Amino acid sequence: MLNALCRTRRLARFVLIGALAMGLTLLSRTHAQPAPDKQTVLITGANRGIGFEFAKEYHAAGWNVIATARKPAEAVDLKALGEGVRTVQLDVTSAESVAALKDTLHDQPIDLLINNAGVGVGLTGGPLLEELKIDEFEQVMRVNLVGPMRVTQALLPSLRLGKCKKIVNISSGLGSIGWNGQGGFYGYRESKAGLDMFSRTLAAELKPEGFVCIALIPGWVKTEMGGPNAQLTPEESVTAMRKVIDGLKVGDSGKFWSYDGTSVPW
Repeated sequence: MLNALCRTRRLARFVLIGALAMGLTLLSRTHAQPAPDKQTVLITGANRGIGFEFAKEYHAAGWNVIATARKPAEAVDLKALGEGVRTVQLDVTSAESVAALKDTLHDQPIDLLINNAGVGVGLTGGPLLEELKIDEFEQVMRVNLVGPMRVTQALLPSLRLGKCKKIVNISSGLGSIGWNGQGGFYGYRESKAGLDMFSRTLAAELKPEGFVCIALIPGWVKTEMGGPNAQLTPEESVTAMRKVIDGLKVGDSGKFWSYDGTSVPW
């Protein structure tokens, strides 16, 4: 009888240990994988300004949000959004960082990619050509143009697994050749004009797969880049841009949009 009691206790321990192990496994999967019935958006440069507002609003709308930041440890506000927002390290100028992002996501579907990370050249228009520092010009091009191209290339497998298949490149009115009557802003203008062309080219390439790829202007927004005198708050800009994004159809791919839903000249 004593032996039977010992065997019963050992069996009970094994059952308990097995149940705990299974529970921990399920818990880890819950944290590692987004809810399968939700759409997923990946936003670059999401630690502040327009990117943070995108993360906040898509989270509030019930999306799974993958929010990237160069220094995730400092993205306090982003982490405070809570469950459903996953913060991932990303430097769009680093091939190694982008490759690490791709490995981290593996085969996770992404419905919407918002290439938002970018840098400006100041509110005064930057230096004249004679005073322009080419190395600074090249850095702006690496962030604003090459960065989105590198990220999009790396994430195409995940985007192909998504249902929405939308790629939104955050541009600027300063990237419009038709609107350029004042000059200045060297580096920023060229990088955004290049981003617009990338959007157009990508739209043509991916159209047979049902993708929608656009360039989208956020307007003049009160951010660190836009300054305190800008016309729009991040909330006003992003809320309007989300309406444009939500309403996109395949026939809209390859177009240059403003936050208010109007067309912009290339």
